[in-house]
Amino acid sequence: MLKSFLPAFVASLVLAGCASGPNLSGIDTRLERPVSEMPVQTDARRKAKVHVELGQAYFQAGRFGVALDEARAAAGYDSGYAPAYQLMGQVHMYLEENPVAEASFEHARRLAPGDPEIMNSYGWFLCSTGKERAGLALLTTAVRNPYYQTPARALTNIGLCHLRLKDDAAAEPYFIRALEADDTNLPAIYHLASITYRRGAYEAARRYVAALHKLGEPTAESLWLGIRIERRLGDRAAEATLVQQLRRRFPASPEFQAFQQGQYQ
Repeated sequence: MLKSFLPAFVASLVLAGCASGPNLSGIDTRLERPVSEMPVQTDARRKAKVHVELGQAYFQAGRFGVALDEARAAAGYDSGYAPAYQLMGQVHMYLEENPVAEASFEHARRLAPGDPEIMNSYGWFLCSTGKERAGLALLTTAVRNPYYQTPARALTNIGLCHLRLKDDAAAEPYFIRALEADDTNLPAIYHLASITYRRGAYEAARRYVAALHKLGEPTAESLWLGIRIERRLGDRAAEATLVQQLRRRFPASPEFQAFQQGQYQ
């Protein structure tokens, strides 16, 4: 289990209040079950749900045009089915069609203001498009929802949103909570390793990288981080092992180029 890798000091960290978001007066932040989990009452809703599930599968496979077609088909069967517009927002966000994405997410939220899955998707969209405070408000509401089955996603997104604001201290406890909710959360582990490295806690950063590589295949980013950690710790043998992996696996990566140029940070 990953928890055995966590630095001892993590246990003493208590989640601080999230950075203040925008004024939410007049905005419905009720806590409800995700629409996708609610019982299907009509044939139109059943067909809409099937099309959204198909669209989500196509989206995960990178077939964005087909995913968008499925989302539109779902809305055609049931114009009140919020997940259809959520999926539209996700596709348009990936395609960097931000005005259309925002309109789709906003429509989904109007249809289902208490849906934590929609809050998470829309919140991350806002964070990633320069509206971090508004995004944090939605993400923290999603995390509070007792019906949300995957809070680690929103917790991770809150951490990433704080990183966009260059606030490691605010981001760290959310990544820790994400890891407590899902101890296989690779993005949370990587960013905890990065934060502890930047703070100069190199032994702790080494343990996070070890946990990361135990759970999944190394990436160019994780290997380069590990190399810099070992350089700081003075373990040249461990550094050389990671360099060898970086050279073999990712010879064309910016990280390997940074290594060749001696750009240790």
